[in-house]
Amino acid sequence: MDIEEKLRQVKERYEELNQAMADPSIFDRPDEYRELTIEHTQLKELVEDYNEWQTIKNQYTGNSELIEMNEDAELTDLAREENKELKERLAELEEEIKFKLIPKDPDDSKNCIVEIRAGTGGDEAAIFAGDLFDMYRRFADSQSWKMSVLSVADSEKGGFKEIVFELSGSEVFGKMKYESGVHRVQRVPETESQGRVHTSAATVAVLPEVNDDVEINIDMKDVRVDTFRSSGAGGQHVNKTDSAIRLTHEPSGVVVECQQERSQHQNKEKALIMLKTKLYDMEMEKIRSERAADRKSQVSTGDRSAKIRTYNFPQGRFTDHRINLTLYNLDDILKGNIGDVIKSLRVEENLEKLNAIMN
Repeated sequence: MDIEEKLRQVKERYEELNQAMADPSIFDRPDEYRELTIEHTQLKELVEDYNEWQTIKNQYTGNSELIEMNEDAELTDLAREENKELKERLAELEEEIKFKLIPKDPDDSKNCIVEIRAGTGGDEAAIFAGDLFDMYRRFADSQSWKMSVLSVADSEKGGFKEIVFELSGSEVFGKMKYESGVHRVQRVPETESQGRVHTSAATVAVLPEVNDDVEINIDMKDVRVDTFRSSGAGGQHVNKTDSAIRLTHEPSGVVVECQQERSQHQNKEKALIMLKTKLYDMEMEKIRSERAADRKSQVSTGDRSAKIRTYNFPQGRFTDHRINLTLYNLDDILKGNIGDVIKSLRVEENLEKLNAIMN
């Protein structure tokens, strides 16, 4: 399907929305009216661009006919000069329209919950999990996001066996979703006396936080509630009472913990959000798996079993295997400067989506 045919379909849908919203009875159905308004707003700018594209294209065609007739030398020269500008604007506008045709992920604007777990490599994997947490903490600061640690399991030699935290702010999941997967580190551990390079790994899961507009029904009869004492980085300043909460959703086997807040009630509320988020992610994972079967790239699938990155300390090398991106500024990246990497991943994902639309 070419771009013009796709734009015709968009314009037809836009006109359908105009008619539906002009019907007075729509106000008796507020939920439907709200959905129509959102879609109308999303399509309006695209339709305006299409109208401009058609106008410029008609001007270009008219000038071309005038040039071909060549009846007036002065008018022909003017038409030829104008067509140079029109051709450039048509190319710019077409690129803008292509990217506006890409459907937006409704989860991109949501906050997210991030889970980092030490994988293979023992103590070194836990230390690396701590490095990743620090990298994300610094990146969150640069984005003016708020970070809240929800649960943590410290490692004796440093770092974390597991740490779960919430990020809230603008376009959080839209940027952080690319971090899901296995992160591999290659370096010489401090305890290595012979200077041998060890390979360790940590797993990162990034889940879009469930908003109130998403219906995830949980029967509390299916949820086992356990309490325990908070400890570690997330609970070191919390009262030494059984304020931490563990929820086990028995039908699915999903387990979540929260020890960040000072009261048991607050921790339970946070844990319920985490539980809803995980159950929502399980449903979305089924959809992503179906889509991934028809896709070659894993840029945006969030496949947490796939090795997505290598952090090579001896060479100062950072490699993202999904887009074959290699950089030699590892120290800078570990300080939280991952914006350019995320931008590259987003561009690749958009190109992939665009190809799917146009084919």
